[in-house]
Amino acid sequence: MCGRTALFIQQQELEDRFDARVVTDGGYTPRYNIAPGEPLEVITNEAVDEIDQYHWGLIPFWADEPEEGIINARSETASEKRVFQDAWESRPCLVLSSGFYEWQKQNGGPKQPYRVYREDTPAFAMAGLWDVWKGDEHAIPCVTILTTEPSELMKPIHDRMPVVLARDDEERWLSAGPDEREALCQPYTKDDLTAYEISTRVNSPSHNDPTVIEPLEHEQSGLGEFTSE
Repeated sequence: MCGRTALFIQQQELEDRFDARVVTDGGYTPRYNIAPGEPLEVITNEAVDEIDQYHWGLIPFWADEPEEGIINARSETASEKRVFQDAWESRPCLVLSSGFYEWQKQNGGPKQPYRVYREDTPAFAMAGLWDVWKGDEHAIPCVTILTTEPSELMKPIHDRMPVVLARDDEERWLSAGPDEREALCQPYTKDDLTAYEISTRVNSPSHNDPTVIEPLEHEQSGLGEFTSE
């Protein structure tokens, strides 16, 4: 799954990287610890030159009142689920990130958090689906992040990972039809994706500063001690 992310490059870098301009009310603020229910920076297929913010958690269209929503959707079954069907057919988006966080189960101990990011770029795109929940008095643009099977890097950490898009596939994700987009929902296998252990400061969304991404200092930090079956 993907239950925490970050986006902390400067606005001009962000706009240059995705060839789009920030249109969010209130502007853009770099963030190191974005939790479900908070806004995510997205680029939708209906506004490919704009970076906007959508509520993280796709709210079912049948909900009477706004709620936190569904933060992740399994790419293998999204087309079959009533809550995602329409979005899968016609509402893809890019979810912009400087890296996401995942927690590895320990033998009897607390889960160990990792930061997962791409060394080749200060920001990248994860595949998402967007919708607009409409109430009697207001509407809420919302988004869910698609997940897939883990890559070899991710297997020791978690059994799912977000669909991380190669740079060449970002425009294609927004413009392609459902069948072509389904083919893009694969584990990210390029060697620029890396991970390292961080402290449990990330566990609290109130910790939103550069110390969150500092490597955990001990002699077994990193993934070198793990092997994948």
